[in-house]
Amino acid sequence: MIKNFARGLAALSLSLAPLLAPAPVQAADPTETTTLADAVHRIPVAGERRDGYTRSAFKHWNAGAVKDDHCNTRAEVLIAEATEAPSVGANCKISGGEWRSYYDDQEVEDAKALDVDHMVPLAEAWDSGASAWSAERREAYANDLGAPASLVAVTARTNRSKADQDPSQWLPPLPDAHCRYVSEWAATKLRWDLAADPAELDAIAVFASGQCKDTTVTYTAAR
Repeated sequence: MIKNFARGLAALSLSLAPLLAPAPVQAADPTETTTLADAVHRIPVAGERRDGYTRSAFKHWNAGAVKDDHCNTRAEVLIAEATEAPSVGANCKISGGEWRSYYDDQEVEDAKALDVDHMVPLAEAWDSGASAWSAERREAYANDLGAPASLVAVTARTNRSKADQDPSQWLPPLPDAHCRYVSEWAATKLRWDLAADPAELDAIAVFASGQCKDTTVTYTAAR
């Protein structure tokens, strides 16, 4: 009887083994850091086409990283980037707080005076490869909270001045922001495997060989 009981325990242990075994740990996506000059060579070169583009092809803003906090992606960026934390009321109503727009080094005390800028604008992303993506991947791009460079809170006037232009056409009005800006532009292109046209790469290369030669680019490939 004891032998039968022991055999039963052994059989039960074997049957439960797959359930009790620890789940395999999923490896984190590797983060890469390289020079700005090397990043220029990593970005694929291609012409740009805007055929079929519509802003609504990129669903935003969605519910953000925390689905039940009533804050959409835009609000979550504003909360995360505040230099002085705002009050967050019912339905994610933001009041108070302070921000510094790095494009123009302006201090902002009213969230309504800020835009959350897509580092690489939606139209530029479409031109550079996103036109071939699924709707789900375009939504992920438009609401990318996984990399601090992807979305940035800046003064509305600088964001609207930038519009959908690349670094060959527009740079932040603050010269001291240029190296950070071209680095984050390159990081976003590499993160999302987006191409760049020759003029765009030439503009970044000028910085890479000059005032931004010591600037690094850090990115993690998006899933």
